[in-house]
Amino acid sequence: MDTKRATATGVIVTVGPPSSVGDPPVNRAAVSTRLGAGAVPVDMVAAMPELIAPTARLHTAWLEAHAEWGPGVHEDGFGLLPSDEVDAPADFAAWVATRTDALDQSNPVAAGQVRCTYRWIVEGNRVLGGIALRHEGNDAVRWAGHIGYGIRPSARRRGLATWALGRILDQARVLGMDRVLIVCEADNVASAKTTERLGGLLEDVRDTEDGAARRYWIEFSGPST
Repeated sequence: MDTKRATATGVIVTVGPPSSVGDPPVNRAAVSTRLGAGAVPVDMVAAMPELIAPTARLHTAWLEAHAEWGPGVHEDGFGLLPSDEVDAPADFAAWVATRTDALDQSNPVAAGQVRCTYRWIVEGNRVLGGIALRHEGNDAVRWAGHIGYGIRPSARRRGLATWALGRILDQARVLGMDRVLIVCEADNVASAKTTERLGGLLEDVRDTEDGAARRYWIEFSGPST
């Protein structure tokens, strides 16, 4: 049950149970304020994550997240290729434009590519991760799946992946997709549990050029709301 506590400034702080799968996970920071001679803890100050379209405004924050993964580590969900230049502001803005233009129906899709929705997981001015939804199937999707996502190391174990995946699955329903394929490395227990938590059914484990991979299908039933 939620409880409420008044602070010395009259602010009401609600203290409740952890967020459900459908709610954004809350980043709770303990602070304190003073009332008379004693210190009174204000239990929770909440910052709510959001899914937003890629934006050049967050260049510095995105680079901080990128650096946290470290060199040579693949960051699922951003659509970043080894050849992409993102350090200079102009290059980053041009790269962001390619990610947002991917949804423009007037733009032709390059050979071997599919239309894709890219979203960043942000909290305030921090970029915590990314998630991508590929709208159709081709050879690349049959290998990598319809959905890819990644959470920066310092933001893991907060339920962000489950929350973001749930949100992007809602988008897949809106697009009229009947089911989606999610692929993760066989030893990536966290991703496997996230997918299973949201209804993923294991098809099989296959050997790929990058190692063994789990293949999950999530099927949709009933109209989207």
